[in-house]
Amino acid sequence: MKLLLLGPPCVGKGSVSRKLLKKFDIIHVGSGELLRAAYHLGYEYGKKAKEYVDKGELVPDEVMNGLMKERLSKDDCQKGFILDGYPRTPEQAKALEEMGIKLDKVINLVVDPEILANRILGRRSCKNCGEIYNLVTMPPEKEGTCDKCGSALMKRDDDVPDVIRHRCEVYKDKTARLNQYYRDIGLLIDVDADAMLDEVCERCIEAVK
Repeated sequence: MKLLLLGPPCVGKGSVSRKLLKKFDIIHVGSGELLRAAYHLGYEYGKKAKEYVDKGELVPDEVMNGLMKERLSKDDCQKGFILDGYPRTPEQAKALEEMGIKLDKVINLVVDPEILANRILGRRSCKNCGEIYNLVTMPPEKEGTCDKCGSALMKRDDDVPDVIRHRCEVYKDKTARLNQYYRDIGLLIDVDADAMLDEVCERCIEAVK
């Protein structure tokens, strides 16, 4: 199965992906994780991409298309995957099709904008293993500490009010066009994500049956 999760910033795409991949025995391919890994390894395209991410802007298509084409050609992707964070525009969707990738379903996670604002301000990530938490929907068992490895949690550099507002504007102006693209070709399914993580995942599972 080949799936794509869509939705505005901090709607829970990464967390939902991690749950669904266990259910369907496929892998999670997150653009954010790939970009952060590229940056920490010192790759030039990783450094360039971080400049855009820190400003709350979309990474240029030529960078993302090349990165994803290489990743999706790996052996572990052949039995299926869940895409998170790519494609973000109709142009990237067409590039994905040109790579020979045919998606089975596109899940669009939907949440009221005011709820999203609170979620974004409550997001935390582990500085060691990268595990993501949210003080509203998925808090750690011990405040400020990662359940997985015990390291300290921190706010992402781009989780600040000005960047958040800009990211939401970018999503509305550009990324939301992708919803209509996939709706027009009959792949998009809207899922209400205003619930705790486990409930949202159950709704997604039902949607793709």
